[in-house]
Order: sequence, then C-alpha cells, then structure tokens
Amino acid sequence: MAAKRLAICYDFDKTLAPDDMQAFTFIPSLGMRSDDFWKETNLLANQNGMERNLAWMWLMIEKAKEKNISIQRAAFQALGQDIQLYQGVEQWFQQIDDYAAQRNLAVDHYIISSGLKEIIEGSCIGHHFKRIYASSFYYGADDVARWPAQAVNYTNKTQYIFRIAKGALEENDDSVNQTMPEDQLYVPYENMIYIGDSETDIPCMRLVKSKGGTSIGVFDPQKDNRRRVYELFHDGRINYYAPADYRPDQQLFRLMQKIIDHIATRESLKEVFREQKEMAEHFAAYTALKSALATADQEGEAPEELLSALKEQVEGNID
Repeated sequence: MAAKRLAICYDFDKTLAPDDMQAFTFIPSLGMRSDDFWKETNLLANQNGMERNLAWMWLMIEKAKEKNISIQRAAFQALGQDIQLYQGVEQWFQQIDDYAAQRNLAVDHYIISSGLKEIIEGSCIGHHFKRIYASSFYYGADDVARWPAQAVNYTNKTQYIFRIAKGALEENDDSVNQTMPEDQLYVPYENMIYIGDSETDIPCMRLVKSKGGTSIGVFDPQKDNRRRVYELFHDGRINYYAPADYRPDQQLFRLMQKIIDHIATRESLKEVFREQKEMAEHFAAYTALKSALATADQEGEAPEELLSALKEQVEGNID
C-alpha cells in the first residue's frame, strides 16, 4: 500500500529559532538594537498606514544602503548561516521522517512565516522544506533587491494551508480557489500539523484545528514563559503545547510521535472501511439483480452468468 501523506507546517521566528531571524546578524550589522529596529518599523507603518511586513522590508533595504551593506539575494541567504536554532531542530526533520515512514506515512515539511524567505533558504535547515512560504524580494538582473515580491502576514498565511491541502503549491496558482472533494486532496486537512508560537499564528492554528488537523503551540524552554500557550489553549486555538525543544527525548517529539501514530491508525482504518464498503456494494448489486430477475421471471444463460459473476465478488456465505 502506498504511503499516505502528512504535512507539518512551521512558523520560523521563535518557533524553530529563539529570536527574529534579522536579530542574529543583520540588525547588529546596522549598529542597532533589535528593539530599536522594530520600534522604527512600527512607527513607519503606523505613520504611513503601511503593512508592517512591507515596513520592515523597506527599512532593511534603506538601512543596508546607508551602511553600504549588500542587498543581493546571496547576501540575504548568507545571513541564514548565522541563525541559532532551538535544540534538536537540525536533526528533527530526518528523525520525524524516519518515524513516520515506519508507519507508512510520507512527511512533507513546510515553512509558513512572515520572515524573509532568502534567510530561511540559507539556513542549515532550509533544504528540509518542500516549500518555504515567507516574505521575499524581487531581484533585478544584478541580483539586487528592488521590491517586495511577497509580503506574508498573519492573515494571508492561511492561504498556504489551502495550497498545501490541494497541492496548488505555486504562489500564483489560482486553482487553489477551486472546490476539491476530500478524497482528492493532496494532503487531507486532518493529516496537517501546524506548529507556531504566538498571536500571529492564530489564523493558521484555528484553520488547521477546525479542519480536523492538529495545532501545537510552543514556548521558549529557557524563558519558560507559558502565558501565551495557556491563552491559546484556553481559547481553543491549539490542541496541544510544549517547550520548543526538538530533541527525541523531549515532550514535543513524544507528542509528535503520538500524533503520527494517531494519523497512521486513522489511515489504516480508512482502508478497512473502503474495503468493507466495496464488498457491501458488491453484495447490494448482487441482491438487486437477483431481485430484479425474480420479479421479471427472466430465464436464460446470460442473466444467470451475470448473477454468478456478481456473487463471486462477495466474500462469505450470502444465501
């Protein structure tokens, strides 16, 4: 039997890494404190009626130019090499893949983040993701950032849940808006898991949970501030919460194992249901034909052969 598909979707900042991705190298290279950079971003957005992600993208470009810092794609990707991750993150993806494979599940990992796609691509875990949905720049022929290509915020994050479910993975694939029967989905919603850390993840958390999938809230294990996940859980936004420690002997990994086991069992039961439904439909066809022949009092070799052929498709004694 072919492996069934499972999708795990991750926020990035403060979900896989303990801080905003810009904070590790880019903001310090400007000679600024992170708090000052984000304060200026929010001021720019508020004073100009500007979307906050567009504000920090514009500020990145302008501040880099002032400091003569490269804004080429490769320079942004190089920033990813300096990102610090929570413990266990680097090994997590292969370990989860291996565990799921033992239960006949194939895992696709996705990023859905308001951060910068290029930085995530350049990180040591960038190659693990089937798709990275995040804000990004348009680059000219000289590979220099010219304009935002994508600005991902907490509300438009939800489109990517639908894209993943329907297999419409390209950002401009309009087929995402088409109706698709549940049994034709690329990834069933109930086989989707979303992992995030904050209010900006709420729309995706709620969507996945409402569709029968699983949403998990994580918190920094060092700071151990659980207020946010308690609120998310109490408000029905998440199914579970755990420290953002991705090592195999920790709570999050054990929780994921249970979720994978549950999905595998459900998929196995679906197969049992399909097989039994098919058998019951053969029986219904047989009894319907038998009744019709008896009512019509038809005789002849052809009806009897058809009746016999239908009966052979039904297991067990049905007389």
